[in-house]
Amino acid sequence: MTTQEIQNEIIEEFSVFDDWMDKYEYLIEIGNTLELYDEKNKKPSNLIQGCQSRVWLDAEYKDGKIYFTADSDAIITKGIIALLIRIFSGKTPDEILQTDLFFLDKIGLKENLSPTRANGLVSMIKNIKAYATAFKAKYES
Repeated sequence: MTTQEIQNEIIEEFSVFDDWMDKYEYLIEIGNTLELYDEKNKKPSNLIQGCQSRVWLDAEYKDGKIYFTADSDAIITKGIIALLIRIFSGKTPDEILQTDLFFLDKIGLKENLSPTRANGLVSMIKNIKAYATAFKAKYES
């Protein structure tokens, strides 16, 4: 499934909720679906800078694709990183770098986040793309 198809799927899932409290509850549910994050990976080098809450992100390059794992100590943030992992994990560096995240506006996430959470979201996306850039340089040059 392409990153665009996954985003369309997410938009469809969120479209059943009219109220943002329901959307937040759904985000929390999504966060609970994240794979268990190994405690040994909760180290400073995996901590995303720029997030109000603590978010750890790790990536592995395998067979030309990047696989992400993450965790957060905040339930809404955990849901946000889970959505990003759903879109980007298992994709090539080029797919990640070329993806336009249109779902954020379509589901209304950007305008319903506090400024600090919105900054954290930007930091999460930057980190994911930084991994893609690094793996591309290391393995595809």
